[in-house]
Amino acid sequence: MKKIVIGITECGKYENYAQWIAQEADVEIIRLSYKENNLSELEKCDGIVLTGGEDINPILYHKPEYQKFCEDKIDKRDAFEWKVLEFSQNKHVPLLGICRGLQIGNVFFGGTLIPDLITWGKNQHSKVKGHDLYHTATAEPGSLLHEITKSDSGEVNSAHHQSADAVGDELMVNSVSPDGVIEGLERKERKGKSFLLFVQWHPERMKDQESLFASGIRKGFAENVRVTC
Repeated sequence: MKKIVIGITECGKYENYAQWIAQEADVEIIRLSYKENNLSELEKCDGIVLTGGEDINPILYHKPEYQKFCEDKIDKRDAFEWKVLEFSQNKHVPLLGICRGLQIGNVFFGGTLIPDLITWGKNQHSKVKGHDLYHTATAEPGSLLHEITKSDSGEVNSAHHQSADAVGDELMVNSVSPDGVIEGLERKERKGKSFLLFVQWHPERMKDQESLFASGIRKGFAENVRVTC
């Protein structure tokens, strides 16, 4: 079987994502590093994963007044991943965005973010004593997420203080939490377009890796890459 090449963007917990994707036996992984600015490696990628990490600079979504709510930012990473997004859309490369990946993806498509959920009255999403919280998330009937999970809802982990607010052009909400926070985004119109799925939770480190909200996300992404590469 021909190996598929998956590019994974660098972050502090890069190995979590790499090990998770490597569970697909036919995968070769490339580290896409904002530190090395190795954008030339994109040409080798059959699929791309945008990982979690630092806050998105609010300047990118025209809300400079939100700077005070941001915990950390790496402008170099924002700029690098913006180019990764441009490449994926111009070249029709399947893309999976996780946590920060959802956030920068939404901004890329013209959306905005809630810079700090606790300030906005949503306090059930950040880690507690270093551990992820868990809550249910829906899967919108007819959505790509619903096709992958084969469920109307499931339990997912939560470890973020920012989230999507106004949804970007061409995107639709496919999942929300019980308190109304956006948990997933995808294309409004999928026909003739490349795979695009953004989830706010961390499927790569969920306790129940048999859940289709974890392994199903990985397998659905990998299978699409195999079919289209």
